[in-house]
Amino acid sequence: MPRLDHLLARNIGCTRGNARLLVTEGRVTDGTGAPLPDSRAIIDNARCPFEVMVDSDRWQLHDAFALVLNKPIGVVTALRDDRHPTALTLLHDAPLMDDLRPVGRLDLDSTGLLIWTTDGDWLHRLTHPKHGIPRTYQAVLARPWSPVPPNFTLDDGRQPEILDLRALDPGALHPNLASLADQPAGALCATITLKAGAYHEVRRIFAALGSHVLALCRVSFGRLILPTDLPLGAWRPVGPDDV
Repeated sequence: MPRLDHLLARNIGCTRGNARLLVTEGRVTDGTGAPLPDSRAIIDNARCPFEVMVDSDRWQLHDAFALVLNKPIGVVTALRDDRHPTALTLLHDAPLMDDLRPVGRLDLDSTGLLIWTTDGDWLHRLTHPKHGIPRTYQAVLARPWSPVPPNFTLDDGRQPEILDLRALDPGALHPNLASLADQPAGALCATITLKAGAYHEVRRIFAALGSHVLALCRVSFGRLILPTDLPLGAWRPVGPDDV
């Protein structure tokens, strides 16, 4: 369980020494306005987020945090990149931003559900291939695709585990893609669910089946579904039980 000074440092962005000084000076108070006298006090995880006042500012102190981002086109999932803006910059107001790590990736030209968490064990469980957590994508395609042949193999030798692949009514598209449903004329819509995933796998699958992805959106990861009312570039908190 975390100490008060550790929680303060991680959440308000100061050193542990400065956090201890804030407590010593009586500048950290609880919800009743009473000073918290011991910077080494243990905070039960069940009490997190733990609400305090630091001077006149109210803070929710988190020990762990997770969120879902509706990633837009034009940002990369990397924590830092010399050529493109990163999805992390969209989380500037999220708790524990410096500790957040992405669960998997979405490429520059894809949109949709991107989970971030501070919990390394949870991240490992969600991304390790042995757990095979399914991910579902919606795609707008330039032309029809061929049926998946037996022992379907990509050009690098990988055999993708396709759990579902079927046509999708344009009316069922997530709002991220809805405006593209009629462009260009003759474009088709599809939904595809994969067990685990790999780099550009959805695009490579459709290319190998004779089609071409015009637009791609991840709409679910495990039990977590991308909300239709979450705008591009916005995020929403989630918990470990949501996936």
